[in-house]
Amino acid sequence: MHPEVRQDHPGVCPKCGMALEPELPTLDDAESPELVDFRRRFFWTLPLTVAVTFLAMAGHRLQWFDMARQSWIELVLSVPIVLWAGWPFFVRGFQSVIHASPNMWTLIGLGTSAAFIYSVVATVAPGVFPASFVAMGRVSVYFEAAAVIISLTLLGQILELKARSQTSAAIKSLLGLAPKTARRINTDGGEEDVPLAHVHVGDTLRVRPGEKVPVDGIVVEGSSAVDESMLTGEPMPVTKRSGDKLIGATLNTNGALVMKSERVGSQTVLAGIVQMVLQAQRSKAPMQRMADQVARYFVMVVVAIAVATFFAWGVFGPQPSWVYGLVNAVAVLIIACPCALGLATPMSIMVATGKAATQGVLFRDAAAIENFRKVDTLIVDKTGTLTEGKPRFDRVLAAPGFAEDEVLRLAASLDQGSEHPLADAIVRGARERGLTLEKAEGFESGTGIGVRGSVAGKKLALGNTALMNQMNIAVDTLTAQAEALRTEGASVMYLGVDGQAAGLLAVSDPIKPSTMEALAALKATGMRVIMATGDGLTTAKAVATRLGIDEVHGEVKPADKLELVGKLQRDGRIVAMAGDGINDAPALAKADVGVAMGTGTDVAMNSAQVTLVKGDLRGIAQARIISQQTIANMKQNLVFAFIYNALGVPLAAGLLYPFTGWLLSPMIAALAMSLSSVSVITNALRLRK
Repeated sequence: MHPEVRQDHPGVCPKCGMALEPELPTLDDAESPELVDFRRRFFWTLPLTVAVTFLAMAGHRLQWFDMARQSWIELVLSVPIVLWAGWPFFVRGFQSVIHASPNMWTLIGLGTSAAFIYSVVATVAPGVFPASFVAMGRVSVYFEAAAVIISLTLLGQILELKARSQTSAAIKSLLGLAPKTARRINTDGGEEDVPLAHVHVGDTLRVRPGEKVPVDGIVVEGSSAVDESMLTGEPMPVTKRSGDKLIGATLNTNGALVMKSERVGSQTVLAGIVQMVLQAQRSKAPMQRMADQVARYFVMVVVAIAVATFFAWGVFGPQPSWVYGLVNAVAVLIIACPCALGLATPMSIMVATGKAATQGVLFRDAAAIENFRKVDTLIVDKTGTLTEGKPRFDRVLAAPGFAEDEVLRLAASLDQGSEHPLADAIVRGARERGLTLEKAEGFESGTGIGVRGSVAGKKLALGNTALMNQMNIAVDTLTAQAEALRTEGASVMYLGVDGQAAGLLAVSDPIKPSTMEALAALKATGMRVIMATGDGLTTAKAVATRLGIDEVHGEVKPADKLELVGKLQRDGRIVAMAGDGINDAPALAKADVGVAMGTGTDVAMNSAQVTLVKGDLRGIAQARIISQQTIANMKQNLVFAFIYNALGVPLAAGLLYPFTGWLLSPMIAALAMSLSSVSVITNALRLRK
């Protein structure tokens, strides 16, 4: 409930009184210590509660004892219930006062202690009460009310804790995906099964048909279809060949693979997913902050209403008026417990984030879930977002006085220091031609425009028109050829050598098969889609035309993307930015909702509020649906909690008594209070479907 509250052992939150959740659920089936404790207290004292209630309801008819002695018997039976079974509630109520954080336990503590202390005094010293308090030979006592409230609250907590345990089912299912062992190929060629914790970066592993991929890595030998649906939500198995990436915990279906481990332990995609889901579950939605404030003041208002109820009945009610006042004041305190209000949004967030993770959508925090449904404008990068992000080298064209292979060799030598996908394509293209690459010196990356450095004493600049203009390199003789390539959708980079244009290199990046479907789904919701890319405008327009995107911004720098986001926000638009590279990070952070492709860089994912594990734009449409359903569920819970209290408090206070003769027993109020919390959690669990 309060993410900032942390301690190294089980216990309760000093602010809201709820049980603290473990930061990382475990796969064992052990129940929470609080659930075990509450169950023991409930069942050990349940016979005593039944006995006290029976005596209170039927004792005067059976006349087994005189009524004064019956009060003493009820006192003896009630002491273990109130002082032992109900002790955790009084501790929490006291903590709420100490921390100036009134909550449901404040009301329960006040209500049960008022009924119990009054009854103890009435039993031990009945003479202090006026004669109007005497009924059937004794001062009226309400031990059964205190006992039943404690037992029903315990029962409600048991049901609530069991239901809350189901909200972490998605996390547990993710944790259960990881295999326990891996088959390692040793340097001598021998193979052995080792615990997953003993796998290190660089180890060579064998993944046999039907086995799970142990850790993140790359295929070095073999071919197989791998089922990644448990992490990405992609229903069809993906064919993996040499050089392709593997995600740990995915299932190898039919072929044998040999892989090299690249990420192990807490660095794997699975571990990252689990941590991001836990982070989102521990965060607080803006809607929850409002509910917290309402609950805080609501408790104080309820206490005031209970005091007013006590005195109003005492002064104006029928005899015994002060007894009526006490009973109705206790009913007000109990039925007004804001537990349902406090649980309304956290339960929805916990269930939704876990469910979304199984579909390949990771929300960083609750605010992202709440805001995503409001997005009306989506800015998308091209490379790695609309396209596969695995560019292939297309061709090289040399300027007069330069050879094509030399242009490619120099460009590839310089690009060895870059992690950009286009650079990787050029390097692979050079190596496929058998060209010998040299070490680059003084490497500099001008984010979004290209790279610079020296190779074999030659000063090189490789990038787009903006970089060439910055370096005062004239590319007029190559412009027509570059434009022709861009109209085909290729990305074009100029190479400058010692201040002179040496040639251009074209790299093509295929559009993802799912992009058309994703854009159609987004446009169907009325979302405005804008492409903003560092590629040349002609290339960008060629891709946009094929995809039906009307608004295109080409050759934009990171600062330009940032300014575009800001401009749209100033125009009143709610903006989401989707990208996968370092150059997208500023805009991802600035946008109302940043969406990172899970296939992109760590910087991009750290800057975004939402990560799509598969790197598939269809996940944006899925995330929007999840956001809409979650907020609708939260509103249902909040409306239910508010209506429940709005109707329950006046009834408990006795406002309808003059017209209907209805009064609400504190015991019925306790039952209704417990069931309201369970109903809110049950409604939240519907999101799993």
